[in-house]
Amino acid sequence: MPVRDLISIRNLSNDSITALFALASEFAADTRKRLPLAHDAVLSTLFFEPSTRTRMSFEAAMLRLGGQVISMADPGASSVAKGETLADTVRIVDSYTDLIVLRHPCEGAAQLAADFADVPVINAGDGAREHPTQTLLDLYTIFQEKGRLAGVTVALCGDLKHGRTVHSLVQGLARFGAQILCIAPEGLELPPAFQQMLAARYGVTVAQYDSFASAPLESCDALYVTRIQKERFATPEAFECVRSSYQVSRDTLALVRPDTIVLHPLPRVDELDYALDGDPRAAYFRQAAYGVPVRMALIAALLGLRDIPLTPEFLAESWQPLDTDVFACANARCITHRELCVQPTLLAREDGARRCAHCEAPVEVACPAS
Repeated sequence: MPVRDLISIRNLSNDSITALFALASEFAADTRKRLPLAHDAVLSTLFFEPSTRTRMSFEAAMLRLGGQVISMADPGASSVAKGETLADTVRIVDSYTDLIVLRHPCEGAAQLAADFADVPVINAGDGAREHPTQTLLDLYTIFQEKGRLAGVTVALCGDLKHGRTVHSLVQGLARFGAQILCIAPEGLELPPAFQQMLAARYGVTVAQYDSFASAPLESCDALYVTRIQKERFATPEAFECVRSSYQVSRDTLALVRPDTIVLHPLPRVDELDYALDGDPRAAYFRQAAYGVPVRMALIAALLGLRDIPLTPEFLAESWQPLDTDVFACANARCITHRELCVQPTLLAREDGARRCAHCEAPVEVACPAS
């Protein structure tokens, strides 16, 4: 079936991503031009977390397509402050708009919104889970800068445990045949669930290192840097233990090739030296600018403004709802703990795997007594 929502990067096949990139390149030729494609359409941005690049680039993309935008950028100034649930907010906004872009601190929030909306929903980041449109522009940047995705070697550096941009990006890189290195301080490594998924689904084993000195940076085509995300830590003390634990500086770039590009989803704090901004290998501002044409292409495709075939990634696995009297997701960050009006759903696969339908957290299955 054609893709209706973009909740995960897995909602898009490689062919669909390639087609979006072709359309994005067409739009990128003149992003200052206002097109008449979406003159009857309205896009709404619902942001329950702060954002600059994602929200504004989506709004700029819709305006450049000739459409209109309504926005909720401050939940404290909305009915959310009065206790309104996300489900009810989505039901209301659904009647005002043709497309919803949602950012939320709870994992699984985008899937919940899609369950209650009749219009397409785009996940602009749900907690530490995924950020698929950031991955689209990250992949597009690598393709534009390096001329290919297959065979490139990308080192992911920083908070790989909480980084939703990384959680989507590793899947996209693996699918297109890239090599992946992970460089993270102790305790911030790529979660085991993602490592297992990459191995089982794509046959990719991620090489892991705890410092720049121990990693083979000379083999990298791109260095993807992320910040330590204070908002994802359970306590301020846990954050303080790892803050400023690494920095990409001129000394770091002395370890990479002259053609290695540096990427960052931004914002940065102290993990990326400002002295690098003038280096031609610093591609992060070009990367951010690509957000407008890439999101223009996605909006045009989801609204049917351009004939872009959007099909999901083919997966041999099949998840089905499992009948159960009581299921409570063990992931404390899952949206089902906040939206008490929503019944958590347990999904099952033929091989015995179980997961939450919203946040996709794996559910341990008790072994039968011998």
